[in-house]
Amino acid sequence: QVQLVESGGGLVQAGGSLRLACAASGRSVAMGWFRQAPGKEREFVATTWTDSTYYADSVKGRFTTSRDNAKNTVYLQMSSLRPEDTAVYYCAARVSAALNAAYYSTSWYNYWGQGTQVTVSS
Repeated sequence: QVQLVESGGGLVQAGGSLRLACAASGRSVAMGWFRQAPGKEREFVATTWTDSTYYADSVKGRFTTSRDNAKNTVYLQMSSLRPEDTAVYYCAARVSAALNAAYYSTSWYNYWGQGTQVTVSS
């Protein structure tokens, strides 16, 4: 059982920046970020898997995810934020070795955090 605790959400103006953090209680092979806006499905944002990082096209060049393995913590640095980035952001972890690269799918992950709200005002 791995517990994930997100922090760092809040209200920011368009063009601003925020950094989210997700602390895990155990080790994982991948840690990802998803987001869910009201009335929409949860969507992939970014993930770190082994030594690689992957991003959704909508956030490439604006968001950066990084991982501190010593602290079992993953970060999501968000810059040039837009109103359409407004959502609840969730951290997710996969603890077992992966046979496929479906890191963009919610079902690929084993554990989820409680979510943190990010609101971008125009």
